[in-house]
Amino acid sequence: MRRTYLGEFEEIVLLTVAILGNNAYGVAITEEIEQQTGRLLSISAVHAALHRLEEKSMLSSYMGDATAERGGRRKRLFSVTALGNRTLDEIRLLRNRMWDSIPPQAAISI
Repeated sequence: MRRTYLGEFEEIVLLTVAILGNNAYGVAITEEIEQQTGRLLSISAVHAALHRLEEKSMLSSYMGDATAERGGRRKRLFSVTALGNRTLDEIRLLRNRMWDSIPPQAAISI
């Protein structure tokens, strides 16, 4: 199977959806990424990445129930698909293999 390429930001968004589980929606994803990375984001950048990941079949989404805190509006909730989980596993294996390949003398300066 040929893996679809993910950029760093898409990878971070996909990981964040996995972290948040049943509470993965735009604002919560944005806040979690900001907390984890210290990087300020626009909600529109997160929504664009979520849309791309859904087009790549790595995420699925559904409309949650209306909530009073949102004035009766519903949240679009995201979840990682089987393909998204396999992709995250492949990325982790690749990164770990590459980190493990750094010669010991080079690792001192990292």
